[in-house]
Amino acid sequence: MSAEEDFTRYLHSCPLVAIIRGVTPDEVVAVGEAILSAGIRIIEVPLNSPHPFESIDRLSKAIGDRALVGAGTVLDTLSVARVKDAGGRLIVAPNTNAQVISAAVQAGMVAAPGYFTPTEAFVALDAGAQALKLFPAEGASPAVLKAQRAVLPIQVPVLVVGGVQPDTMRPWLDAGANGFGLGSGLYAPGRSADDVHQRAKTYVAGVTA
Repeated sequence: MSAEEDFTRYLHSCPLVAIIRGVTPDEVVAVGEAILSAGIRIIEVPLNSPHPFESIDRLSKAIGDRALVGAGTVLDTLSVARVKDAGGRLIVAPNTNAQVISAAVQAGMVAAPGYFTPTEAFVALDAGAQALKLFPAEGASPAVLKAQRAVLPIQVPVLVVGGVQPDTMRPWLDAGANGFGLGSGLYAPGRSADDVHQRAKTYVAGVTA
């Protein structure tokens, strides 16, 4: 299947994306397996983590046929190429950079750029983005998303990222969110794989409640 088909399938089965910022290559497989075993099928390694391309390479080789593995905090086109070379198939960014989006799409990857305003959202869509990341969600609200959803294409998934907790997801879903990115509430440097697994299970239970 294509990266986009896998993204759609995995997001439908569990609308959560694990953001493992700060993970190291030596622990990434154990952490990834812990997340996967809780039911989350999309994992991003932010590029401001230690040796991120090595982590993406190890993770994609270990679980790439069972999950969609990619990178977050991707800020330039050179990084897009390096992520692809490492086996990543997802490009997530905190911002709306049309060149990064286009490079990802042309490489057969899923582009999920960050946006905050309708203008940024439509710039991203014009560049080929297959999903949108509302970031930082702490600065918005479900009411803001509901208003944006009135004009955004219904088939484009919107992921809410920033400050999401297991018990705060329902209002966002009711407003039109299609999923969530989970950061420090799920993983933080030094957290054990077992701890991450338990946190992941709590988020999965929260989003399906």
